Amino acid sequence: HMSLRDIRRHIGQLAIAGFAADSIPTDLRLLAREFDLGGIILFARNVVEPEQVADVARDAQTLARELPLWVSVDQEGGRVARLKAPFTEWPPMMTLGRSGDEDLAERFARALAAELKAVGISLDYTPVLDILTNPKNPVIGDRALADRADDVARLGRRIITTLQGAGIAACGKHFPGHGDTSTDSHHELPLIEHGPDRIEGVELVPFRAAIEADVAAIMTAHILIPAYDSERPATLSPAIVDTLLKQRLGYGGLVLSDDLEMKAISHRYGVPEATVGAIAA
Repeated sequence: HMSLRDIRRHIGQLAIAGFAADSIPTDLRLLAREFDLGGIILFARNVVEPEQVADVARDAQTLARELPLWVSVDQEGGRVARLKAPFTEWPPMMTLGRSGDEDLAERFARALAAELKAVGISLDYTPVLDILTNPKNPVIGDRALADRADDVARLGRRIITTLQGAGIAACGKHFPGHGDTSTDSHHELPLIEHGPDRIEGVELVPFRAAIEADVAAIMTAHILIPAYDSERPATLSPAIVDTLLKQRLGYGGLVLSDDLEMKAISHRYGVPEATVGAIAA
């Protein structure tokens, strides 16, 4: 028998919260006290310099009840890097992909992990496992490691094992593959019209490798893929999150939604409804 209090606390564990300040605001503290919290996410708006990031991470852990909080960030390299100098400023992942060098990928991931650990970050939403099969893709572009599935799988896998070997949880994204879209899910809902055979043979290849490498988390894409679900975008689709990812691919780790405030989702559903739908999926 679970009390309402327990249920509320467990609900809080499902949320990774952002905030608009360079220290943890009072309303977030109150929320964590009431509901517990799965973690926090840091964006560029939260980052002043390394010591301050370390302070925020340390402070976040004081909000924890039963479980430590994830302190998370999108530190990919290139355009998507929330931690600027004096943190190392990495080139886009496409640069790593062009070298094709797994040992270089490992050196990169080891250095990245050391910097993240030094400031108390425990989860990095990387690597991008999308394949740049559409060069006009406005949201993925040079964030992708390569335009071939096996190259993305090979390098992505090495990044995952290296980060996690160094104590940083990795997150493969954006399942089941955002590489072949021509619109940006931050603004509208992209459509992927490929059939299941093509998706199995291309898009899913790097995710399979990530699952074999025991990736800590996989993030869903806000994209519509009628081959699997003609109504719901991947983030809200039991057919994609449960049937495909968990049952068919055998993934037993943490499934994360991409940001539910992105327009692809929030315009269509509203954040509260989308949150319920993502958890239901």
